[in-house]
Amino acid sequence: MIKRTGHADLPLHVGTVPRWLADRMRDLGVLIVEAMLINYGKKEVLRRLSDPLWFQSLGAVLGMDWHSSGITTSVMYALKRGINPRAREFGLCVCGGRGKYSRRTPEELEYLCNATGLNGNELISASKLCAKVDNAAVQDGFQLYQHNFILSDEGDWTVVQQGMCDRTKTARRYHWSSENLTSFVEEPHSGVTGEQQGLILNLTDSNAGDTRSSILTLTKESPEKIISEIKSLSVNGLPENIEKNSKIQMELFEDENKIILPKNEGHVIVENFHARSIVMPDHHEVRKEDVDLKRLGGVLATAYESNPKDFETLLLTPGLGPRTLQSLTLVSEVINGTPSRFQDPARFSFAHGGKDGHPFPVPLKIYDESIRVLGDAIEKSKLGYTDKSKCIDRLHRTAVEIERNCQPEADFEKTLDHEWANSRLWGGRTVSD
Repeated sequence: MIKRTGHADLPLHVGTVPRWLADRMRDLGVLIVEAMLINYGKKEVLRRLSDPLWFQSLGAVLGMDWHSSGITTSVMYALKRGINPRAREFGLCVCGGRGKYSRRTPEELEYLCNATGLNGNELISASKLCAKVDNAAVQDGFQLYQHNFILSDEGDWTVVQQGMCDRTKTARRYHWSSENLTSFVEEPHSGVTGEQQGLILNLTDSNAGDTRSSILTLTKESPEKIISEIKSLSVNGLPENIEKNSKIQMELFEDENKIILPKNEGHVIVENFHARSIVMPDHHEVRKEDVDLKRLGGVLATAYESNPKDFETLLLTPGLGPRTLQSLTLVSEVINGTPSRFQDPARFSFAHGGKDGHPFPVPLKIYDESIRVLGDAIEKSKLGYTDKSKCIDRLHRTAVEIERNCQPEADFEKTLDHEWANSRLWGGRTVSD
């Protein structure tokens, strides 16, 4: 049974995404979604969005800081701007957003359901329950401030929402999927990964059934009786005959699904059943240990060393060089890669850099070429000319084959030096420019 699909813990970053990047994120993001729709369909798009590691990799390939909390807001805003104008064509729509926009989710869902005939009450209830579970039923110190509900015209959905912890200055992104979900209130989480928060209140644990029933019973009691009981406890203390595992004791306990991770040890991946979660490090720069160098080596070898005949159709594109192939290879992996390929999201920042200059400034000329080539391939495929689209898909498979058979390993420092040396030539830009 697939339950809540996981979460990501991220250092809290402030600031805005400049328009020159936001528009490119929208354009490339919607092309990636469109390519996945063509190749795999709506259910797979929603499945990918419910994967915290894939989502983080998508944000990195779009030029956001590879590990910051800003990925959530910026990526979902970009996708909403790109997908919703084409909602009828795609059969997908993004509702909600950050702050006041999150509170508009029920209104947006009601509008969509009136237009499509879907069950509005059921979907609005699902949206509210996902938020309530992560905000109230599991009290882990994070207060929700963003909620996005991505809905298909077949009634499938994914939720991406984020909370903030003022005490630790971190954000936590939660992912949900409607696929095979059977309960919101009992064991909806396949596993929770994060820093030790001490004792937490988890009313969704299977052992807390009696506690949930007791809470329901309390709501039916008169306020005077409840106040009287509380006063009695505060004066006399807890009755001596309360056993260790009684209902009252069960209300506070160590979550058995909570995997404790050491702080500042780099990002740590834990797969527990269907859960995929990630805890990102505090350091801003991309470090050697953040990247799977063998996989990065496969990407670089595909871009700079492959036989031109392998990508003849692509290479006939005017102005297309090895650096654009490097970006397109990572874009191809986001579109076609299997879940295990996204365990090092930092690697995907080698497609289009990062807005704060980590690992290098966003190369606008390369970014625009990626958008142009991918967009052209998609449009031609709609007309039956699939050669270029197949070439882009094959980039990922070629990188995997090179990685498997040749065992390349990227020279991390040399790769960074190459990017910085050519940054001006490729139109490199950061938010501070």
